[in-house]
Amino acid sequence: MEQGFNTLKKVLTLERQRGYSDDAVVGGLDALLERWRRQHAGDMHVPIPESYKGLSVNQRKRWIDEALAALSGLGKSVGTRVKEKPSSKALATKAKPSRPRHAPKESFPELDSPITALKGVQDATAKRFGKLGVTTVRDLIYLFPNRHLDFRATNPIANLVPGEDQTATGFVWEASVVRLGPRRQGSEVIIGDETGNIKAVWFNNTFLGHSLKPNQRIAVGGKVRVFRGRKVFENPEYEVISEKDRMHTGRMVPIYPLTDGLYQRSVRNLVRRALDLSLGKVPELIDDRLLVRRELLPIREAIGQAHYPKDEDSKEKARQRLSFDELFLMQLRVLTRKRDWQQGQEARPITIDASLTRNFVDALPFDPTGAQSRAMEQVSGDMQGQRPMARLLQGDVGSGKTVVATGALLQAVANGAQGAIMVPTEILAEQHFRTICELLGKEPDLRWGNEIVQSFESFLDRPVRVGLLIGDIRQGAKREVHRMIEEGHIDIVVGTQALIQKEVEFRDLALIVVDEQHRFGVMQRAALRQKGASPHLLVMTATPIPRTLALTLYGDLDVSILDEMPTGRLPIETKWVKPYQRNLAYDFVREQVKVGRQAFVICPLVEESEVLQTRAATKEYEWLSEEVFPELRLGLLHGRLNPSEKDEVMESFRRGDLDILVSTAVVEVGIDVPNATVMMIEGAERFGLSQLHQFRGRVGRGTEKSYCLLLSDQPSEEARERLELMTRTLDGFELAEEDLRLRGPGEFFGTRQSGLPDLRMARLSDTAILEMARAEAEQTMSRDPYLESPENGNLAVALERLGSTWTIGGTEA
Repeated sequence: MEQGFNTLKKVLTLERQRGYSDDAVVGGLDALLERWRRQHAGDMHVPIPESYKGLSVNQRKRWIDEALAALSGLGKSVGTRVKEKPSSKALATKAKPSRPRHAPKESFPELDSPITALKGVQDATAKRFGKLGVTTVRDLIYLFPNRHLDFRATNPIANLVPGEDQTATGFVWEASVVRLGPRRQGSEVIIGDETGNIKAVWFNNTFLGHSLKPNQRIAVGGKVRVFRGRKVFENPEYEVISEKDRMHTGRMVPIYPLTDGLYQRSVRNLVRRALDLSLGKVPELIDDRLLVRRELLPIREAIGQAHYPKDEDSKEKARQRLSFDELFLMQLRVLTRKRDWQQGQEARPITIDASLTRNFVDALPFDPTGAQSRAMEQVSGDMQGQRPMARLLQGDVGSGKTVVATGALLQAVANGAQGAIMVPTEILAEQHFRTICELLGKEPDLRWGNEIVQSFESFLDRPVRVGLLIGDIRQGAKREVHRMIEEGHIDIVVGTQALIQKEVEFRDLALIVVDEQHRFGVMQRAALRQKGASPHLLVMTATPIPRTLALTLYGDLDVSILDEMPTGRLPIETKWVKPYQRNLAYDFVREQVKVGRQAFVICPLVEESEVLQTRAATKEYEWLSEEVFPELRLGLLHGRLNPSEKDEVMESFRRGDLDILVSTAVVEVGIDVPNATVMMIEGAERFGLSQLHQFRGRVGRGTEKSYCLLLSDQPSEEARERLELMTRTLDGFELAEEDLRLRGPGEFFGTRQSGLPDLRMARLSDTAILEMARAEAEQTMSRDPYLESPENGNLAVALERLGSTWTIGGTEA
């Protein structure tokens, strides 16, 4: 009994120290007080409140003062009752220590202690947790559930509705290991209650079929499907209900991420122990004024409610607070990086020649859009300063980003400096080289890899020399280009990663343009910047980026957006072609070719795959050449061709020697063939919206009406949604927002980017929370740029812990 009194005294004392915030124990005091009322009714002579949560702060203070006074008196009386006069034998052996009857109580480990500091956690267990990124007690506390099963209220089995997330409890009638396919085994369990029974199936999991026994009580939760006319749970979350362990049932139960060798119940027990022992050591990062202003929970309460929420409202409030912390720290990181980039370096100011800009614009074969003019003014303004420019130029496919970049490069050359454009692929490098040459006066002939340095006399009082540096040029020519760059005889160089080789030295690099930056790694961008003395940086992307993603990945960059299309550009008509309409689509392509147009056919793969049931480029090329279009000229392009083969195919298509180009995603960006009017995409369900939009942007670049045909034989429900949206809008930014919502940030660019932020609670679709975090970060940085004030001490430590390697964009080296 004395131990129970002491435990309650410690809890109430801690609650007093925390300002009566109801977070001395995870989930609040009410559950603890209810147990005390049942076990020690009448012992304390102080009424236990029906709801501690419902009391005001003053009421909580008064009650805790009275309760602690009563407990102190009870502790003394209990001590008096158990104290006995020692016998002479006991006195004689007093100096001899006795063996403790109970194991010592577990200590309170520090947050940065390894998880082996928790009793019972061996090295093997720690290694398994390491696969989840959990190595310290802090990591364990911040290992938030993927979801919760609401075991407070369950549905009778007869009332389960297909397609909805639901929970049911019942008794195991039968459990067995079954074959669920030619190469798959799993567990099948029949669960019943008084209203009926339901089958639960776990694929590739035979453990439950062996371990579950008849008459065990079990709770399962997840989506209910209909299979052969009967309702079934497929791979549901589950809990075996034990009367002696109520932590796992009768409440909103956390479901944590797992890995091989870790099980839900053991993870839940360990996380709960870490919370009980060390949650009180988690520091508050933000001051009380911000908490009140933004109506955010205190950090410890938020963490507790994230693991064991009282209800859905408490869970959402916890998520909002923890999401704010993650996004707030990230915004501080990008703003710190911008400060360091601009204050820590001094760039060469570029004097802007207004007449040069005017002559360049007048020579264009079209009138620039208002967005292009604004972007050129913004870039020019940045380049005139002593701080290095750090700007993102974001525009939809065909919006004219290269025009803006070329104008800036000309200004650098007019100041006696050099400029460079780095792109991810050789095809895109050749396209940029060709476009810049056309803007400056003529189209180069690259059929045989010749003329990789072009000279123009249109805009300056001396020739402007533009060079191409890619891997697929002769060694002798490559050495000559290296020499010309080093001696300053090439003013603008367009290249791939060949630009960052150690053999490449610039005489005076003042402006760097990086196109499709998300395809480059941190070290690659840093290596190019080191070729000059604090050069200005212009980042370009043809992938419209949602505002939330831009603020996170490129929050240290000023942003220019090209949201207008050149005049005369016709809208592209997009159709979703059903399987029975495939021959009609082929007839349409044939008609376009007959009137002198060309077409792309895009396939998701190079070769056939046993796993993925989708068309591959090589097989599709053979099928179309031999069976569908035997009278037409077809070419094949994919990433496994060597560079010279790619060049030959692309040049043939540009010249009009090919009618149809069958290709993989290698043509996603950088291909400009104005005569191509049809983009046919096979297996369209395998691409994200942004990537489909990039493909669509390869046509519609001439004066003729263009079309995009989406072919998908068996699209999923989500894929159908994407395909329908593609047919309804040409707005790349609208599609990007939807792509982010449907596929998440990790898949946004088509491949998972390892540098994306590791968000545990925040979602990059949380626009309101992100913009709130941005505003608060800007205020904090304006008041305390280096986070040196005492009130920002915890914040500075957390920011240091965050590190600087999570971003794929911006100026981070």
